[in-house]
Amino acid sequence: MEYVYGALLLHKLGKELNEHNLKKVIASADIEADESKIKSLIASLKGVDIDAELANASLVAAPAASTGEAKKEEAPKEEKKAEAAAEGLSALFG
Repeated sequence: MEYVYGALLLHKLGKELNEHNLKKVIASADIEADESKIKSLIASLKGVDIDAELANASLVAAPAASTGEAKKEEAPKEEKKAEAAAEGLSALFG
């Protein structure tokens, strides 16, 4: 999980998401970097719009907080979209 957090940190700071930078972030947290996990994560995130994925993730949480009937009907559609988006990220966790 710390590898994903490291990738998000690099993205937030506007730094290039590559193996070298992610390895430095992991090492700065006194964690021994696993090269295969880093390579896998970088390969999985190649071409992914992280901002769009984060926006999709926050959309899923919004209907759960509502109590209106109209919102309840819309929730399954948004959950399906979020599941499809998360499907690609699920490969990161085995």
